[in-house]
Amino acid sequence: RLVIVHSTEIYSSLDINHSPLANVGLEIELPEFSTEQVQELVKRYGLDGNPREVEELMGMVGGHPYLLRKGLAYIKDHNITLAQLLELAPTEAGPFSDHLRRHLGNLKQSPELETALEKVVQANSWVTIPSEQAFKLYSMGLVKLQGNSVMPRCDLYHKYFCDRLCQRIEPES
Repeated sequence: RLVIVHSTEIYSSLDINHSPLANVGLEIELPEFSTEQVQELVKRYGLDGNPREVEELMGMVGGHPYLLRKGLAYIKDHNITLAQLLELAPTEAGPFSDHLRRHLGNLKQSPELETALEKVVQANSWVTIPSEQAFKLYSMGLVKLQGNSVMPRCDLYHKYFCDRLCQRIEPES
């Protein structure tokens, strides 16, 4: 048996027309964790899994398996509360900073994707962007799709990227 695994995360810097893996294999999309699965994961980390806190955590990172694991491990390892994690989450001091900076670096290499994500995080609802950009941002895991519209995948991405990409208008003195 042969299993080939590839990630579409770095489409921002690759020419997808020359991919050596084009038309190879079957694409399987992994679903996000459900509320019940997150509650079970919280219990496995030995943390208090009250429904309100699980809902707040999922409000920040959705059902994203990697972000959930990283956040729960950070709570346990640093003996902090969920409220403290949620405050730190979209900052450079937070447990997700390396993950977020890596995505920001990829976006900076592709100005059209950076501009597209800026438009997405500035909107307070679903927004339509060019289909190629929507596909690439979706492939990077930064947005979710509904028809031809996108929105940030989770509140963590919305807060972090809005803070770093959105044009700031400085008040006049």
